[in-house]
Amino acid sequence: QVQLVESGGGLVQPGGSLRLSCEASGSISSINAMGWYRQAPGNERDEVAEIVSGGKTWYADSVKGRFTISRDNAKNTVYLQMNSLKPDDTAVYYCNLVGRFRNYWGKGTLVTVYS
Repeated sequence: QVQLVESGGGLVQPGGSLRLSCEASGSISSINAMGWYRQAPGNERDEVAEIVSGGKTWYADSVKGRFTISRDNAKNTVYLQMNSLKPDDTAVYYCNLVGRFRNYWGKGTLVTVYS
């Protein structure tokens, strides 16, 4: 089994920054990609950013230029640096790992941007 543990969520004012972390542990045979999704109340879970094994990254249009995804392969950890946060960024953020045979999900960390 693979476990994903997110951290770094919290309360922040508009324009502020947060850094989310997600550490993967357990029986990790291979990692094709790791990424972040978010889900606001009443909304679907949407992908925010992804980094594949070769290092290529992808971002949702809504976060381009503000969020940066990075990965420490030695620690099996993925990060999401979030700058210039807006109230619309308020959501539960979930870490996702694309393994050889299936996807894994963390339990989520809440980010609240309030004014």
